[in-house]
Amino acid sequence: MRPEPIPPKPGQESVWDYPRPPRLEDAGVHIVVRLAGTIVAQTDDALRVLETSHPPTYYLPSEAFAPGALVPAAGASMCEWKGRARYADVRALGHSVARAAWTYPTPNAGYERIRDHWAIMPGAPLVCTVDGEEVVPQDGGFYGGWITSKVAGPFKGGPGSMGW
Repeated sequence: MRPEPIPPKPGQESVWDYPRPPRLEDAGVHIVVRLAGTIVAQTDDALRVLETSHPPTYYLPSEAFAPGALVPAAGASMCEWKGRARYADVRALGHSVARAAWTYPTPNAGYERIRDHWAIMPGAPLVCTVDGEEVVPQDGGFYGGWITSKVAGPFKGGPGSMGW
C-alpha cells in the first residue's frame, strides 16, 4: 500500500513526483566522497537517477575518482531498468569498504549516459556530500539513494516498504 507523501517544503522535491521507469538527468551539484578523511571522488559532472519513492542515486564519472580508489569486486546484480551492474570496493589509506560502488558497463537503452559512471553506497565510513551537505543513506542497505534536505519522502527501503 502506497504511503501518504510528505508535502515538500519550498526548495524540495517529492520523491513521489519522480517517474517510473526512472529518469536519468544531469545532477548540477558538487559531489564529494571521503573515506578515512581522504577525498576518494569529487565532481561537478554527476548524473542522478530519479525513481518513484527513492531518493536520488548519484553516478560519478570514472575520472572523478582518485587513482586506486576503486578496486574491482566479485559479484553482479540486475536492475530491470539499467541492466547488469558490477561492483568495486572503495579504498583509501589502508581502509576499504567492500562493494560500496557499482557501475553498468553496458547499460540498457535509455541509460547509456551512466556508462563509465559509478554510484556509491553512502554511509559510514564513507562520507558523501552534495553541495556541502552530508548525505543520509537510504534505509535498507540495498538501493543506495542519497537523502538530503532537498528531498521529501517517505523513502522506500525501510521496514514495511517492500510493496511500494
